[in-house]
Amino acid sequence: MDDRFEQRAETIADQERKIQAGIDAKGSDGGDTGGEGAVQAGARKYPEPPFAEQHQRKPGDEAALDPAPMYDAPFWKGSGKLEGMAAIITGGDSGIGRAVAVLFAREGCDIAICHLDEEGDAEDTKRAVEAEGRKAIVLKGDVADPAFSEAAVKATLDAFGRLDVVVPNAAFQEHVEALEDLTLEHFDRTLKTNLYGYFNLVKASVPHIKPGGAIVMTGSVTGIRGNDSLLDYSMTKGGIHAFGRSLGTHLAPRGIRVNVVAPGPVWTPLNPADQPAEKVAKFGSGTVMKRPAQPEELAPAYVFLASPQCSSYITGEILPVIGGYGG
Repeated sequence: MDDRFEQRAETIADQERKIQAGIDAKGSDGGDTGGEGAVQAGARKYPEPPFAEQHQRKPGDEAALDPAPMYDAPFWKGSGKLEGMAAIITGGDSGIGRAVAVLFAREGCDIAICHLDEEGDAEDTKRAVEAEGRKAIVLKGDVADPAFSEAAVKATLDAFGRLDVVVPNAAFQEHVEALEDLTLEHFDRTLKTNLYGYFNLVKASVPHIKPGGAIVMTGSVTGIRGNDSLLDYSMTKGGIHAFGRSLGTHLAPRGIRVNVVAPGPVWTPLNPADQPAEKVAKFGSGTVMKRPAQPEELAPAYVFLASPQCSSYITGEILPVIGGYGG
């Protein structure tokens, strides 16, 4: 890979931290309350708020999260749903991306892991994929750079000889309490990562995806319900939903399905690198479940939408995984 991709990744990570610092300096109050009686309906017990107060530098470090995100889904038994396939996942170093990479690998898929500057997290994900008996490569760069997407797709094809599943997942998010504090630099970075990044990867990938392949994008509950302190982020996630619906129709004649998973609050590095420590402590408590999802609770939705065995008649859909609508 060209050194300039790594240099740009470092520059963009520094820019994200600069945006974060400007918001952090203004302070914040309020947030969700409660946490008693969190719903436990999964295969194992998941952490409940209140969590330890914590705050991280952008883009976030999974290894530093307390409690550690649960991503490996030990109860999940692979059955060849993606056997012999290869996937590229942006933001694959941590959070939802890591959990998706692990389950894809367990289902027989080789993985290209794209990340910004979180080398340690990316290598941990690579090892987790390899522990499932599949191949993995790590690619550092800025998804907003179309040249990086082209290079990442080429590296994937060189490593695995094919590309079947594309998961545009990388995101930039930073809460802003007042519209006047949303700078043009901040707005531009959000759109470049969350919209341009998705477009760049899809455009670079589509010529190489054969019929039966799939694109599974990461949307958000904010793209469905909005969020008064995530104006720019909500705009991009609504755009991703519309892009997914439109692209599903556009690519149907080629036999490529396109769908979107819209998560609610998920315990990933995106959040302590986004909100004040006191809000992170209560993260997810305002949902019906009264807790955030763990990444492994999202990953099965991606397997379902990626696998031609499971969802061959589904395209252009938005699948909310948000812990209920009443919170």
